[in-house]
Amino acid sequence: MNITKENVDALNAVVKVDIVAEDYQDKVTKVLNDYRKTANIPGFRKGHVPMGMVKKQYGKSVMIDEVNKLLQESLNKFLVEEKLDILGNPLPRVQEDFNWDADKFSFEFELGLAPEFDVNLQPKNKVTQYNIVATDELIEKEVENIQSRYGKMSAKDEVAEQTNVTGTFVNEEKEINKKSTISVKDIKGKTNLKKFVGAKVGDVLELKTKNLFEDEHKLQGALGVSHEEVHDLDIPVTFTIEEITEIEPAELDQELFDKLFADGSVKTVTELKDKIKEDAEKQFQQQADQQLLNAITENLVDNTKFDLPVEFLQKWLQTAGEKELTAEEAVEEYNKSEKGLRYQLIEGKIMKDNDIKLDYAELVDYAKGFIRAQMAQFGNMNPEEKELDDIAGRILQNQDEAQKLQSQLISQKLLAFYKENMSFDTKEVSYEDFIKEVYK
Repeated sequence: MNITKENVDALNAVVKVDIVAEDYQDKVTKVLNDYRKTANIPGFRKGHVPMGMVKKQYGKSVMIDEVNKLLQESLNKFLVEEKLDILGNPLPRVQEDFNWDADKFSFEFELGLAPEFDVNLQPKNKVTQYNIVATDELIEKEVENIQSRYGKMSAKDEVAEQTNVTGTFVNEEKEINKKSTISVKDIKGKTNLKKFVGAKVGDVLELKTKNLFEDEHKLQGALGVSHEEVHDLDIPVTFTIEEITEIEPAELDQELFDKLFADGSVKTVTELKDKIKEDAEKQFQQQADQQLLNAITENLVDNTKFDLPVEFLQKWLQTAGEKELTAEEAVEEYNKSEKGLRYQLIEGKIMKDNDIKLDYAELVDYAKGFIRAQMAQFGNMNPEEKELDDIAGRILQNQDEAQKLQSQLISQKLLAFYKENMSFDTKEVSYEDFIKEVYK
């Protein structure tokens, strides 16, 4: 057997594999001998079927199987030994005149080669790193929310500006039929407010969704529509009032503090506000980190230039999935996935050059941390280590879940690396300003 590689250009190559009878004959003979021992052919005792008859009946199919096995094993071994960094999988070249009765077989495979490039971690256009702070206004609003959640609720006869209203939003055309509880103080505009104030249980209000709430997210939740749908949504809806309630805010006293923090760590309103600020900014940090990683990804893709074996990848995509694609569909699929592929190559280059690795023990520890956080939400603050190990083991046996956790952990490692090795334009903002700048 002989394997050779010919470079077409820097990104494409062809591997040729020549196979002769001596390469596979011994394996074919062994398989046929095994067949002969077990074959049940009328007129012959088991194990005494003439080899000529076995060869005639099974010889060609066995030979084709063994050649294909040898071909795949040899090609994979060659790629590893030659340390070829390929994209996609080798594509066999179709040979119209291929003959399985020949003495020698020649197979050719097209390869798409990964490009060589360098990554500049100090680009001219720096990424903005946001430091999101909890404003006094946000903290005061959260204090009010806490007082409301733990306050006393009472039913009211009619809607007032300080009441909450439960009812059902309906728009048949958009298939909206959503029961929601809203606070009248979140209603936007005097015209809308006038429709609510004074209304009673059973009243049906005719409203327009545009400019109905001060906050677009409240409209999204009230109507039960997606984040994409709620943008510029301007449709008529009816709102049938089913319940009107008013909440008497809870007192900011030790009884309330102990309900919120059973460990007794909060004894004053100031300490409560400090806790709210601390917890809020921890959550903001997670969002800021995710945004930073997204921005770095975009920046690296935009500033790291290299060519790809485009024609090869488009051809490979035609047969790579469960459903075979047309040439046009493959081009469309490539265009959608090109940016992701580029970052995947950049990420791999950064990890290789900077010895950023991920071992199984780290993945287990990460999974256990994730499980511990989930259990804490349900009140189990001190799970046993064996329980965590068992659950982590089961999760990591699921390939999809393991891959998801692995991807998250790699992202964490890369973000830590970027923070240490890249320079950013830092900007301190409120959460509201962060949302406006990043998502609108």
